[in-house]
Amino acid sequence: MKFEPTKVSVSAHEIPSWYEDAKFGIFIHWGLYSVPAWAPKTTKNIIEMIREGGFNSTMPANPYAEWYQNSLRIKGSPVQQHHARTYGTAYSYSDFKERFEALSKSMNPTEWAEFFSRVGAKYVVMVTKHHDGYTLWPSKIKNPKIDRYFSRRDLVGELTNAVRAKGMKMGLYYSGLLDWTVKKRPIRNIFDMINNGDMGKAYTEYSTNQWMELIERYKPSILWNDIGYPADYDLNKLFAHYYNEVGDGVVNDRWSQTKIRGGPIGRAFVYLAVRMLYAKMKKSGELTMEAKGHHDFTTPEYSVYKEAREKKWESTRGVGKSFAYNQVEVESDMLTGKEIIHMLSDIVSKNGNLLLNVGPMPDGTIPEMQKRPLLDVGDWLNANGDAIYGTRPWTRAEGVTDENKPVRFTQKDNILYAILNDDVLPKNLIIRDLEVNENAAVRLLGGNQAVALAWRMAGSDLVIDLPDGLPQQHAYAFAISPRA
Repeated sequence: MKFEPTKVSVSAHEIPSWYEDAKFGIFIHWGLYSVPAWAPKTTKNIIEMIREGGFNSTMPANPYAEWYQNSLRIKGSPVQQHHARTYGTAYSYSDFKERFEALSKSMNPTEWAEFFSRVGAKYVVMVTKHHDGYTLWPSKIKNPKIDRYFSRRDLVGELTNAVRAKGMKMGLYYSGLLDWTVKKRPIRNIFDMINNGDMGKAYTEYSTNQWMELIERYKPSILWNDIGYPADYDLNKLFAHYYNEVGDGVVNDRWSQTKIRGGPIGRAFVYLAVRMLYAKMKKSGELTMEAKGHHDFTTPEYSVYKEAREKKWESTRGVGKSFAYNQVEVESDMLTGKEIIHMLSDIVSKNGNLLLNVGPMPDGTIPEMQKRPLLDVGDWLNANGDAIYGTRPWTRAEGVTDENKPVRFTQKDNILYAILNDDVLPKNLIIRDLEVNENAAVRLLGGNQAVALAWRMAGSDLVIDLPDGLPQQHAYAFAISPRA
């Protein structure tokens, strides 16, 4: 169908089956911030920091290395102190451009794509422009403040071609509302965050033209906008154009448009909006920037929904506490393969996808401490992917064993999958309150799937008898068919 630039028309867009089926994607944060690659070390993720100390204490100690430029502007911040010691106070953030462009010549997009495919990802989302304003493609749209603030090498185009050559979908991230080449005042709290997005008409034109350029040049399967979008633009125009250009495309939810008025009324509005946002986040434990306008899926950050959602969603986070590479993080700061697998099965059971970030070094090297857990995920998905890819939520997402071990349910093609999120199998696996068809066959994925396991009902509990010698896995997926 042809979409018109109206809310009614774009709201009729249906999520394509590839995005529903994909379940697992790789996010990439890589840019000028990858040169200093530094943020204060923390044992907590950003959600935990905000919930415990609020935004005011979190922003100067921001664990996101991609926010280096903003942290550098905060007087007395750990980043400002580190920068002065390491580079000197005369060294500006934009001076990292020359070093990044020299080092990034070593980046091999084919190696990246091969790795992403090996770990089981079905799509990739690349940051094309973060809040620092530097673009990873040679944009023809001139930055309103800095001349030639882009990579001369078309890193976006090269990776797009390599990803598609491996059969994966390619999505593009763009910071639509924040651009620190335009706004010099640092974001120290949530009030600054909201006011930082009042950018003016010149920026609106710039941002929209760059999004249009990305659509025309690369035909991305995902428009992954961040923070929000200028309030003086009708997003229905952008969405309609995109859907007409990319028939199987999807857009995320981070397009919020907030008009900030001046004077006491404007300040009161900002204060009220901030208090409501903070209260919601503290209660839910979720960092979300959900738009009131059209979107295909929502994007909680460093958090997951506690229950299954009817609307499609995508949880995003780094392997560590930062999205971009942070040189002070060590292997113990990374998620383990087991933790990622358990997270993935939980998210998928609740109608979500997992978009897990890697932060390469400036020369394009993906650190081994990030690669190792992802390779574990790839091995598990290679054996158990039937319980993840192409599935849909069942009538309930969660279950438990008689030992209170977590179980997650998915379904596909009249098969119910029960995923035990534990790395130890008992001799007899008892799943509480799971009645199955009396003619069902039960198979364990990752082993000899042709062999049916003995099972029986004990009241309303399913009991599966397991043979000796089964290979140990981070999680165990059982296929039960027919499911009803």
